[in-house]
Amino acid sequence: MKKILLITAVVIGVALVAAIALPFVIDVDQFRPTIQNELSAMLGREMTIGHLDLSIVRGHLKAADISISDDAAFSSAPFVRAQSLEVGIDLIPLIFSRTVHIRSITLQKPQVALLRSTSGQWNFSSIGQQVKGKKLSIDSSAGPQGAPEFTVQTLNIVDGRLSIGNSPNRQQTYDGVNVTAENVSYSSMFPFTVKANTPGGGTLQLEGKAGPIDSRDTAQTPFQAKAALKQVDLAATGILDPSSGIAGKLDYQGEVRSDGKVAHTEGAATLDKLRLVASGVPATQPVSIDYASDYNLAKQSGQLTKGQVRTGKSNLAISGTYATHGTSEEVHMKLSAPNVPVQDIQALLPALGVTLPAGSSLQGGDVKANLSIDGPIERLVTTGDLNVSNAKLSGFGLGSKMAALSAFTGVKQSPDTLVQVLSSNVRIAPEGIRLDGLNLVVADLGTITGAGTIDSNKVLNFKMLAAVASGGAIGNLTTRAGLGGATSGGIPFSIQGTTENPVFLPDARAMVTAGLANLVGPSGAAGQNLGGVLGGLLGKKKQ
Repeated sequence: MKKILLITAVVIGVALVAAIALPFVIDVDQFRPTIQNELSAMLGREMTIGHLDLSIVRGHLKAADISISDDAAFSSAPFVRAQSLEVGIDLIPLIFSRTVHIRSITLQKPQVALLRSTSGQWNFSSIGQQVKGKKLSIDSSAGPQGAPEFTVQTLNIVDGRLSIGNSPNRQQTYDGVNVTAENVSYSSMFPFTVKANTPGGGTLQLEGKAGPIDSRDTAQTPFQAKAALKQVDLAATGILDPSSGIAGKLDYQGEVRSDGKVAHTEGAATLDKLRLVASGVPATQPVSIDYASDYNLAKQSGQLTKGQVRTGKSNLAISGTYATHGTSEEVHMKLSAPNVPVQDIQALLPALGVTLPAGSSLQGGDVKANLSIDGPIERLVTTGDLNVSNAKLSGFGLGSKMAALSAFTGVKQSPDTLVQVLSSNVRIAPEGIRLDGLNLVVADLGTITGAGTIDSNKVLNFKMLAAVASGGAIGNLTTRAGLGGATSGGIPFSIQGTTENPVFLPDARAMVTAGLANLVGPSGAAGQNLGGVLGGLLGKKKQ
C-alpha cells in the first residue's frame, strides 16, 4: 500500500514539475504565426496578435494588442482592436506534437467598427473570404462554398464597444457588448447570445441561432433570434437623423429571422414620450405598435405585412413600404383612423408640434383621418383629410376670444367652444403645419372657413371668414350693415399669435374692399348704399 502511495505521489510530483516547467521548456510564442494564420484564415482578414503567454492551469494562450484589418473598400483603420486575446488549446497535442488545436477564443474589451456603404454593403460582409496571397494552414476545401472547415467550441466577446455608422466620422457607439457563441462553424448552425448597452442608457438582447456562415457575404448568413430592447433612446441610437426631430424611449419584444435574402421581423413595440417633429414635445401617453415586416436585403426595401398603432384605447391601421437610399431611410405609409375618440388623439398633438391654447383641453367627440406619410425619415411629410365631430374645447371660448370682432358680430360669449364639425386637408412637414379648406361649425357662433399655417415655432397665420345663415348673430349685423352680399354673409378676420395664445383680428382691408364692391351697385348709387351701411353700423333706421 505504501508503495502504491509513493508511486502516486511521484507521478503527481512529476506532473506538477512538468506543468511548472513547461512554459520555460516550450516557447509558446513560436506558435504565434500559426495561430495568426489560422485565425486570419477563419476570418478572411489579416489578424495580428502580440506576444503569447501560456497558462498551463487554464490551458490558455494569452496575447495582448489584437488587431483585425478592415475591408479596404471601407477603411484603412482596423475593423477590430482588442485589449487581449485568450485562446483555449488542447495541451496534449501541444506537449507531444507541438501542434495547436484551438477550443475557444475570448476577446477582452474589443472595439469593433461597423460601417455601411451607400449601396447597403457592410464592412463585415467580406469576413470569411480567403485572404489573397496568404497560405492557409487549415483545410479550406471541405466547407460550403469553399469556406474553410473551422470549428470553435466557444467564442466570447467580453465588455466590447461597437460603433455603427456610414463613415468613420459619423458613428454611434454601443458599449457593454457581450457575445457568446458555441460550436461556431462554416458548415452548420450555432447558438449565440448578444447583450449590449445602447446609446442613451437602454439595453439590447438577442438570443438565437445563426449559420451556416455565408463566406461570400457574411451579412447574408441565415439566422433567427428573439430580440428584446428596453428604454432605447431613439434620438441617441444614430439610426435616425437628428434633424428629423423624432425622439422617445422604445421597449420592444419580437422575433427576427433571415434566410439570407429576406429578413422578417415581427413583434410589439411601445414608445414612451414620443416626439415626431423637431418643434414637438413628448406625447403625454405611450403609443404601442404591433407589426410584421419583410425586408429584401438585396433591394434594400421592405413592406409592412401587418401594422396596428394603439393610442389610448384606440387602434389605428398603418400599412405601406420603406426603403434605404444611400444614407437615408424613406417611407411611404398610409394611416387610417376611423372614429377615434378625441381624448386618444389629444395626447399625440404635442408630438406633432400642436399645442392647445393655454388652460384648454379637448373633451368628447370623434376624429376621423386618412393620412399619407411619405419621404425620408428626416423630412417626413404627412398629408390627408382630417375630420372632427361633436367635440368640446373646454377652457377656451372662441366667442370671447373674438372680442375684437364683437362690434361686427355680436357673438355670444361662452367659456367653452362646442365644435360640431371641423374638417380640413392637412399637411404636416418639418417647416410646420398647413390647413387648407378649413371648415369649422361652432355652436352659437356659426360657420368659419379659411386656410392657414402653424410654423415650426407654433406661430399662427390664418385668413378666415366667419359666416352664419340669415338670422344668426353675424348674419343679422352684416345684413344691417349692408355687407351681407359683399362678404357672403360673413366677416373676414385673421388669426395671429401662437397656438398657446391665439389672437383674432378683424381683416379691415378685406371688409372695406368687399364692402365697397357691394356699395357701388349696378345703378351706381354709391352714396345711398354707403349711407345705408353707416346707418346699419350705427344702429339708425334707413330713411
